Amino acid sequence: MFESVTGLLDEFTDLEQQLADPALHADPARAKKVNRRYAELSQIKKAYEDWQQAGDDLDAARELAREDDAFAEEVPGLDEKLTAAQEKLRRLLIPRDPDDGRDVILEIKGGAGGEEAALFAADLLRMYAHYADSKGWKSEILESDPTDLGGYTNVQLAIKSNATDPAEGVWAHLKYEGGVHRVQRVPATESQGRIQTSTAGVLVFPEVDEPEEIEIAANDIRIDVFRSSGPGGQSVNTTDSAVRITHLPTGIVVSMQNEKSQIQNREAAMRVLRARLLAKQQEELDAAASDARRSQVRSMDRSERIRTYNFPENRIADHRTGFKAYNLDQVLNGALEPVIESAIQADEEARLAALAE
Repeated sequence: MFESVTGLLDEFTDLEQQLADPALHADPARAKKVNRRYAELSQIKKAYEDWQQAGDDLDAARELAREDDAFAEEVPGLDEKLTAAQEKLRRLLIPRDPDDGRDVILEIKGGAGGEEAALFAADLLRMYAHYADSKGWKSEILESDPTDLGGYTNVQLAIKSNATDPAEGVWAHLKYEGGVHRVQRVPATESQGRIQTSTAGVLVFPEVDEPEEIEIAANDIRIDVFRSSGPGGQSVNTTDSAVRITHLPTGIVVSMQNEKSQIQNREAAMRVLRARLLAKQQEELDAAASDARRSQVRSMDRSERIRTYNFPENRIADHRTGFKAYNLDQVLNGALEPVIESAIQADEEARLAALAE
């Protein structure tokens, strides 16, 4: 059982040696990847050692029980401990999404519902920002299109973590959030007290660790500059600080105008463009390979309705995992962990089933 662990332990030893080499840390991008893999294998190494120790303890108790009945009482508990250690190791050996340790760029778009949809997009932005705070992550608004009532027709949020363990990465948790989020409530703009259904679309992209990771030829992009519009101070409508970058081979277009500096807007736009190209590249690899590796829960399809937020009943329901709770007010204030954990567990179960086939 667990024959693959031997090779992983050899890899762990090799990574230890690499981390001890000062030359590795001269290359931050490579050092980051080695640290992520080392953290992942550290968990597997400990789980394997715990499983071995639990087996040894059970064997010893059974041996001693032949001579002393007192030891026989320990056998059931040790047997359960061995089973739990075995299950933990089995789950850790499931092939992990290689992007799990990455940071993300999250985009929220107001959908059907007009101004109410834009207000709901603002609610989702607050939810993700509070959730990021609860995890010790840093969040930064890269671009936003606010409305007069405080909503957003579009907003892009970068979320970063200092964690080296891929299981604690931002992408590992937020990759399941892509899709259509539906809200049912009486809008602030509704005078008759009628419940309205509105939607907002969420897209999540893993962010590129280093610019060199995604090659973008100068001839493959067209950069246009224009004058900013909306909030922003004296520079608005007076300087060409806004930037629009078009990636000609794919047709991906990214616009940025939040910053007063054209250079800053260009850098932000390139960050988003690289993230979108990385996601597109991964989708193509998934399609060319098989559905086994692909997440069974996550979807980048903006047409998929994944969740409903029902205000009259204070209820949140995830349509993919069956998760349901009546603490919507807390969830919108950042208590999103149980919802996300339900998606992680459903994904693990699906991948375990695929491996068993």
